[in-house]
Amino acid sequence: MTIPVLEFENAGLSFGPRRLWSDLSLRVEPGEFVAVLGANGSGKTSLVRAILGLQRLGSGQLQVAGRPPHRGSDDIGYVPQQRRIDPLTPLRARDIVGQGLDGHRWGLGRQPGRTARIRAALESVDAAAFADMPIGLLSGGEQQRVRIAQALVADPRLLLCDEPLLSLDLRSQRTITALVDRRRREKGTAVVFVTHEINPVLPYVDRVLYLADGRFRVGTVEDVFTSTTMSQLYGVPVEVLRVNGRILVAGIPQADEVHHHGNGVVSGARHG
Repeated sequence: MTIPVLEFENAGLSFGPRRLWSDLSLRVEPGEFVAVLGANGSGKTSLVRAILGLQRLGSGQLQVAGRPPHRGSDDIGYVPQQRRIDPLTPLRARDIVGQGLDGHRWGLGRQPGRTARIRAALESVDAAAFADMPIGLLSGGEQQRVRIAQALVADPRLLLCDEPLLSLDLRSQRTITALVDRRRREKGTAVVFVTHEINPVLPYVDRVLYLADGRFRVGTVEDVFTSTTMSQLYGVPVEVLRVNGRILVAGIPQADEVHHHGNGVVSGARHG
């Protein structure tokens, strides 16, 4: 049996009396694409921080490649949310990617073959053409390609993507998700992809971890995105529709209404 790239075992996390999630058991295997979804405040960010070694669990265990998580792990390539970079930033795309190799090793010298590894990482996301361009002059989609190259340059076993599609247009969203999918198919890199919306990753995802109001469900899209399952998660009637290849969800309570069984409407399976 292979060692899972990521494993939660009876894991739980709370802030004071508020339980984000508990008894979470999940194994992510090499090459698997897992999408993490849920409303704001459901614990997605805390889950990312726990994987990165920045947040301790309240209960249970978490391992990355068979070891406890820790800061700066080369087993993890991290892709953050897309944020515009100041056009005057004096760093080139290749400089940003290089930080994925030595960003947490300042003063310890450059790694052998560093230039070739940076070039290969940029080529893997079709970004070699703007390697020497100032990062702040690139479009949002181009900047996010560079961030993916930065995450991949150390050849991680897990690619952890934290809302990487925010603020991107539809074309850039499709490009980014296709690049992530290509990596896991060609290299066997596991992917944990936190997102507000299932539709951009629908063609690629193997399983979904859906967090809601202290509860969760793990399964295929077909298992999780049903009216019955979503209604059980939120404790109110929720309707799931499939229209022209897209998933639409109606009736999810807003973040401040969940504990009062309020009723909201979410289209396109977006969760606020």
